[in-house]
Amino acid sequence: MNENELSKIIVNTAYQIHTELGPGLLESVYEEIMDYELRQLNLKVERQKSIPVIWNDLKMQLGFRADLIVNNKVLIELKSVENIAMVHPKQVLTYLKLTNLKLGLLINFNEPLIKNGITRIVNNL
Repeated sequence: MNENELSKIIVNTAYQIHTELGPGLLESVYEEIMDYELRQLNLKVERQKSIPVIWNDLKMQLGFRADLIVNNKVLIELKSVENIAMVHPKQVLTYLKLTNLKLGLLINFNEPLIKNGITRIVNNL
């Protein structure tokens, strides 16, 4: 399954969760439910995966934590905030570069319509 096929499944899952629960919950709640639902679809999900940052000869064990990585192909950064800041898409792109992944989804569950809360970010896809 390629990145685009996975992203369709992920977006559909986010839509189903948002339709049922709506906005206003903590990010951690949406993260746990996304993790559960994607696993129910027999996808490999890594949650809060530590990703090191390497600078010259220095390897920092904890550069950042990826909210979810699906099938080692799609990185998901979840938010539940009033507004996505300009730094958030840039943050996801940096995460993609550090992991050599090609596709990231920035999903803000705190939107009245979830389609307005999903941003697709690509890294040489």
